[in-house]
Amino acid sequence: MANYKSVNGVLTDLTEAETTALNAREAAWAVEESNSVALDVRDQRDILLAETDWMALSDVTMSDAMTAYRQALRDIPAQAGFPSSVTWPAKPE
Repeated sequence: MANYKSVNGVLTDLTEAETTALNAREAAWAVEESNSVALDVRDQRDILLAETDWMALSDVTMSDAMTAYRQALRDIPAQAGFPSSVTWPAKPE
C-alpha cells in the first residue's frame, strides 16, 4: 500500500526515507501500545493475586486448587498470546 503526502494540495508518493521513517514510527507506537496492554494485564493479575494473598499466610492451609490458581496467575506473562490474548484461570470456590 502506498503512502501519500500533500504538497501544495497535490498528493504525491512518500519518498523511501519518509516511508522508512513512517514505518519506524508505527512500529514504535505498536510496541508502546503492547507495553501498555501488558502493564494493564499485569495490574489485573496482581489484583487477583492480592485478593488471595491471605490464603498464602503461614497459618492458613491453602487448597491444591488455590495453589494451582495462584500459579496460573503468575504464569500469565508466559502465555503464548500475552499480552493481547490472555486465558484467565478460573478462581476455585
